[in-house]
Amino acid sequence: MILAVETSSRIGSAALALGPRLLEERRFSTPMQHSSELIPLINGLLRGHGYAPADIGQIHIGIGPGSFTGLRVAVTLAKTMHLANGVQIATVDSLDVVAANLSDTAMEQIETLDERITIPERIVPLFDAKRGQFYASVYQRVLPGPDVFQGDDEEDPGYRIPGPNNSLWQKIAPDSLMTAQEIVGRFAGSERIGLLGDGLLYHRDEFDPSRTVVLPQWSWGPRAANVHRLGYQKALRGRFADPLALTPFYLRGPEVTLRKKP
Repeated sequence: MILAVETSSRIGSAALALGPRLLEERRFSTPMQHSSELIPLINGLLRGHGYAPADIGQIHIGIGPGSFTGLRVAVTLAKTMHLANGVQIATVDSLDVVAANLSDTAMEQIETLDERITIPERIVPLFDAKRGQFYASVYQRVLPGPDVFQGDDEEDPGYRIPGPNNSLWQKIAPDSLMTAQEIVGRFAGSERIGLLGDGLLYHRDEFDPSRTVVLPQWSWGPRAANVHRLGYQKALRGRFADPLALTPFYLRGPEVTLRKKP
């Protein structure tokens, strides 16, 4: 029994799975309610399928970058479950989770999809990092090669990111803090790059439309179903996180405002 949790962005979600088989995914009802909605949603998932918290053997979480509060909530939950029941923890990159929205399986699950879209060969998932910057990474669509993982543990995430038409998304730039101008200037070539992610909600007009294409809004949010899809690959390889050393992947520290003494 696997619990998958995604709280990196505005609207969180959780999913329940038996091994590779996804049982159900549920989203939070409102944005930025990670602390208040997560536990009731998980309890509802378990009860709905006749399970109890003690039945969970693994938890897969989006580790960041993203919302400071959301990431802390997921990491705290994972550590608590490990301490209580020895639950194993698998972490996945939250921008990788967004990229996985543009896969055949994910697109087929969008019931309201009534249009065919052309997905560019290069995409940039992004979250709003404030201060005029985005958490962003760049992916190139490639054909699948031999089913092996290359590189050392630091370079190899432990999973492959599925793309459309049986392709894969290969990360060609690490997660970084970038402005809209830097993203376009560094990565837009002769063809327009595809943009997706909740960072577009208030900032899509900052990107040059002659060099970028904004993908449909249904593809923007990270989903717990994709956390499980990537995390399960990692779990099969025994790539579990050390619960004592586990920390969110922030990319930069939170803003802290100290109150002045009266």
